[in-house]
Formats: sequence, C-alpha cells, structure tokens
Amino acid sequence: MVNLAAIYAPLFVPADRPGLFAKAAMSGTDAVILDLEDAVPPDTKDMARAALNADFTDLPVLVRINAAYTPWHESDVIAVAPLSIAGVMLPKAENAAAATAVARALGRPVIALIESAKGLANVRDIAAAEGVMRLAFGSLDFCADLGCAHLRDLLLPLRLELVMASRLAGIAAPMDGVTVQLDDLSIIHDDAAHARSLGMTGKLCIHPNQIASVKRAFAPSEKEIGWARRVLASGEGAASVDGTMVDEPIRIRARTILAQS
Repeated sequence: MVNLAAIYAPLFVPADRPGLFAKAAMSGTDAVILDLEDAVPPDTKDMARAALNADFTDLPVLVRINAAYTPWHESDVIAVAPLSIAGVMLPKAENAAAATAVARALGRPVIALIESAKGLANVRDIAAAEGVMRLAFGSLDFCADLGCAHLRDLLLPLRLELVMASRLAGIAAPMDGVTVQLDDLSIIHDDAAHARSLGMTGKLCIHPNQIASVKRAFAPSEKEIGWARRVLASGEGAASVDGTMVDEPIRIRARTILAQS
C-alpha cells in the first residue's frame, strides 16, 4: 500500500483531459490526482470516467470523485473500483459514515476533504473513520460555505483543528488546500510554509509551476538540518545548544526534521 503520508505536493489534473495525464506525472509532483469533481463540467463527466486509468506512471495516482450527495457519486465509485490507484479523495466530506462507505466500496484509503461547516464540526469523527488515512482542507469551498473572506488569520484555527483531529485519530498530518495565484510563486511558497508551521505536511497543487515551490517550503532548510544534528549530538537530558536549553521535547522536533530531510 502506498504511504499517503509521503505525498507533499500532489497535482490535480482534469480527468476529461487524458492527454495531460502523463505530462502531469513528469511535472515533478509526487502524486497525480485525476479530478472528476470541480474541474469536470457535468456534460463531460461520463467521458472523464471512461478516460480514467493509472497506467501512465509509477507515481501514486489518486482520484477525486464527486461528493456523496451528488448525482454523479455512485457512477464515480463504479468507475474507480477496477483501477489500481493509491487512494480516493472524497470532497465535501461531512460525516464519518460517507467516508467509510467509500473506503469499503473501493477497498482503497480515503483522503477526506473538509470543505464546509458541517465537515469541520464532524472532522474528528471523520478523521477517526474506518478507511480515512488523511485529511485535506478545501479552504476556498469552506469560505464559500460560510460566506467569509479567504484570509489566513481567519482560517488559522480551522487549519489547526484539522491538525489536531489528525493527531487524535493517529493518521497522517493533513494537507492544505490550493492557492489560486499562478503568476507569483512566492505566494504559494509562503502559503505552504505557513501550513508547514502549523503541522500540515502537504499542499494541493493546481498547476505544475507550483510544485517546486511547495516542495521547497515543506523540505527542512540546511539551517534547520544543522540545528537538528547539533541538538541530537548534545546527548541526553538537559543541555545547551546555540545558547538555548535543550531537552527531550526539543529532541523530538529535531528527529522529525531529520526524518523529513
């Protein structure tokens, strides 16, 4: 089984554009998400299902199906069932039962997209649901649901709640949602660095140009790696490193940085 926790910069590709599948896999991404939902209009969803395949790459392939309450959901599940994919992404996840039903029907791990007030209210149950291996934050849809502005300070407690829910459920840390700006890569790098600072470990990408910036943001810097090595070289118990006190909680952080590197 593919380790979904090792995916940091997955790239969405519209499933009704099979000519882009192989190109997406060569973009530097660490997983390709074939999208049956938002990127595909209703009149081409049948064509998109027929185009699904996972044979174009050795990378993990995920499929984002349509939400459980939509008229396309059941057909999506049927189309995905025979594919050799790493997992399925369930958008508008709002309760544990829907996520578990998808996991059981497909025998694949589920990434649950939290995109509404109801989803956030039930996020701890969703994170602990059978078959759910990771959460992701659909911040744009969430703000549309609440009618609030898409501002980082407003969304801070919501991102932290996804991190908390994932930790309590013992699953991989969540992925952040997309950044829509494509002409200024410093914005997505800054967004990804912010997500990493909160304990998230990945960010959804919508364009190949975003991938390198996201990966760089989630990779420990040489400065962090050097600090972590000095911390672990300090032995056990209390010690001083670079003028600050070091004990076991600090060493746990240092081990995490070196594992990520």
